[in-house]
Amino acid sequence: MSADLQVNKPELVTVKKKIFQYTRSSDAKQTIKLLEKGQPVLIALFYSNGLTLLKEIHLHLAKTLPNKTFKEQREYRKAYHELSNLLIIEVKDHVLAVKKAPFIGWLKKLYPENNHFHLTFPQVQGLNSAWQWFDKGIVVPVMRNKLHPYYGVYFPTRFDHLILFDNWLKRYSGEKKSAIDIGIGSGVLTFQMIKHGFQTVFGTDVNPNAIVGLAETLGDTKLSRKIHLDLGALFGKYEKPSELIVFNPPWLPESRDLNKIDEAIYYNENLFPDFFTEAKTRLLPDGKLVVLFSNLAQITNATKAYPIEKELLENNRFKLEACLKRKVKLSSDKTKREQSWRSEEEVELWILTHK
Repeated sequence: MSADLQVNKPELVTVKKKIFQYTRSSDAKQTIKLLEKGQPVLIALFYSNGLTLLKEIHLHLAKTLPNKTFKEQREYRKAYHELSNLLIIEVKDHVLAVKKAPFIGWLKKLYPENNHFHLTFPQVQGLNSAWQWFDKGIVVPVMRNKLHPYYGVYFPTRFDHLILFDNWLKRYSGEKKSAIDIGIGSGVLTFQMIKHGFQTVFGTDVNPNAIVGLAETLGDTKLSRKIHLDLGALFGKYEKPSELIVFNPPWLPESRDLNKIDEAIYYNENLFPDFFTEAKTRLLPDGKLVVLFSNLAQITNATKAYPIEKELLENNRFKLEACLKRKVKLSSDKTKREQSWRSEEEVELWILTHK
C-alpha cells in the first residue's frame, strides 16, 4: 500500500547556473546584499557556515526592521523567510555535500532515485529535526513503546488529552470488536485502543505521510493484522458501522491570527457538520462517539462557538453521555511567548451516543 502513495516532501531546488558560494571567509554583509537582490547563495565547505549566515540575516533584519507589534513581527518573519530560503545546500549520494553535517536519513528515504540534488537550508534544518524525532523516538506516557513519527506527520508534544482518553479506556465496558480512528496521524489513539483490548481499528487520514509512516512501522507484525489504514477524508472507504468512533480534530477554527498558539492547526466550517453527518451512519446502535477537544478557542477568543455543543443543540442525531475534563499542564517558564491563558486551558473528552 505505502509504495503506491506519493508522500509530501520538500521540493527540490533547481540550480541552473553557478551561484555564489558562502564560506567562512565570505563577507556576510555583501552576501546578504546578494540575497536581497533575489540571488541564491550556496552554502559551501562546512554545514556551520549555513548556521552562521542565518544568524547574520537575523542581525541584519534586527537593525533594519522593528519587531515588536504583531504586524511588525509578521513583516520580520516574512523578510527572514524570503532571505533564508535563498540559501541553498547540495546533496550528493544522499548526504549533505559539506563537512561536519548531520546525518539525515530522510535524504535517502524520501529521494531514493535522486543521487544529486539541491535543497534550501531551512528545508534541510526541518528534515534534520524530523529525522531526530523519527530516529530516536519520543516517549509518550500512554504508550508501551516509543513513538517514531514519520516526516510531515503531526505528533503530540503535550499529553493531557491522551491521558484523559487512556483513563476513559480503562473504564470502558462496551464491545471491543472494532473502532474507527478519524485522522490517525502518528497512531497514538489507535495504539491506545489496541493496548486496551480492541480487536480491530480502522484508521484514516488525508495525509499520505501518515499512512505510509504507519504502514512502515507496522510492517508484518501482529499489529498490522489489527490496524487497517486508508488514505481518505473522515471515514474514507470504511462504511461498516463500529461500536466506537474516535476523533481528535483540530482545536481552533480557521483564522489569520497565527500568533496565539504553538501549533497552527485549524478546522474549517464544514469539518464538524460533515463528520457528524457521516458518524450517524457509521456508529452502531449501542456505540459511542468520542471527540477529544479543548476550550482553547474560547480562552484565546478565537470563537465563542463550540462545534460539539452546536451539533447537540441544532441536530437530533446524538445525545451527550458525558464530558470529561482535565486541566492542562502549564508551559515552561522559559517560553518567550505570551501564554497566560494556559492557566485556564482544559482538554475535554466528549462521549456521545445515538438519540
